[in-house]
Amino acid sequence: MTDPTRQSAASLGRAIGAGKIDPVDLTEAFLDTIDSHPHASRIYARTTPDRARAEARAAALRAKRGQRLSPLDGVPVSWKDLFDTAGVATEAGSALLSGRTPDRDAPVLARATAMGLVCLGKTHMSELAFSGLGLNPVTATPPCVNDENAVAGGSSSGAATSVAFGLAAAAVGSDTGGSVRIPAAWNDLVGLKTTAGRLPLSGTVPLAARFDTIGPLCRTVEDAALMLAALEAGAPIDTRQCPPLKGRRFAALQTLVHDDIRPAPAAAYAAAIDRLRDAGAVIEKIAFPELTGPMGDSGILYTTEAWGTWSHAITAQPDLMFAPIRERFEGGKQVSGADYVAAWRRLDAVRALWHERTAGFDAVLCPSAPNMPPQIDKLMEQGDYYVTENLLTLRNTRVGNLMGVCALTLPTATPSCGLQVLGSSMAEERLLRLGLSIEAALTH
Repeated sequence: MTDPTRQSAASLGRAIGAGKIDPVDLTEAFLDTIDSHPHASRIYARTTPDRARAEARAAALRAKRGQRLSPLDGVPVSWKDLFDTAGVATEAGSALLSGRTPDRDAPVLARATAMGLVCLGKTHMSELAFSGLGLNPVTATPPCVNDENAVAGGSSSGAATSVAFGLAAAAVGSDTGGSVRIPAAWNDLVGLKTTAGRLPLSGTVPLAARFDTIGPLCRTVEDAALMLAALEAGAPIDTRQCPPLKGRRFAALQTLVHDDIRPAPAAAYAAAIDRLRDAGAVIEKIAFPELTGPMGDSGILYTTEAWGTWSHAITAQPDLMFAPIRERFEGGKQVSGADYVAAWRRLDAVRALWHERTAGFDAVLCPSAPNMPPQIDKLMEQGDYYVTENLLTLRNTRVGNLMGVCALTLPTATPSCGLQVLGSSMAEERLLRLGLSIEAALTH
């Protein structure tokens, strides 16, 4: 029998529904794998075995009675350690929040539980979610599935690796500038960044609330669609329908996203574009020079809100933080209110232009990340290297956050190289249907 810890969440859900897998046995398989895995302590901040077993028993009873709550009822998943979990510490990868224990679940976790998903535990992350690298010497640094001496990408580092190493069927993370898509891309997974405002942020530890989003990290696009439905307590799209790519129009973004790109991501992207063309898609290169404005304003837009949110806690105990991340927060100290408002006004204007210029395309394409996962030792030893690699890592994914759209990353045939597909605001269903077709073209 195929190892259940290596199957997609959707296939596990179908097996439960068909009576071929018992949710209790499935949950025990994941808990046993976590207990015996050499990197488990670098991936999970803490597990919730009692909760998982109770939820699995309830799912098994529903399955026997034909009363399953959703396609993923009984499927075990992990949660990034910034989602409040009743009675379980939620520390967001930071010593500043050591011992923080909420008394109720975050709404998205409560919804997923109500849809029958089994909570395995909380995964490690970049400190307060403010890094795309996944390096965290304060708590733990999860390893990349393709190179255990390299970072996994952040900030949802443990979320990605819990799935990639077979320690969860799917995971839930957050994305403010790329924190779902970078670790998904570097660990050969599918990652969905939802539109800001699509899912409620209450009960989550914030970074920059106007950009913060919630999204799943999964093995397949089908899994991402089912996970989104679970997080919304709604009905998923029909994943059996995979519309043809023939005649679909894609904009291949040129501005900024190919600057300083490394050989492997560049080659992987070119090969992915060729596969889409072979499937009948129409690819048109587009420039969007106006993007350089918001990119230049990123320091104002992100760090100002992040510092405004965390300045009191950081100022009180600055030595508890990893210095490069603390310094990034402190970058928001000197920004005036007028500058912050002006930057948002400029961003709103560029967002309107983006919508106008891309409206005729089915989606916008670019490499998910222009670089490969850096080595942990090098990041720790060379401060300037940490800063430059972090900024480069998040550059392409930040386009989706700045433009206020939903986005997917899909694995290519090259390890740790993803293809980013940018959709429209609040158009996740359309993006996921398109993602099913792109996934088929990339994998067949």
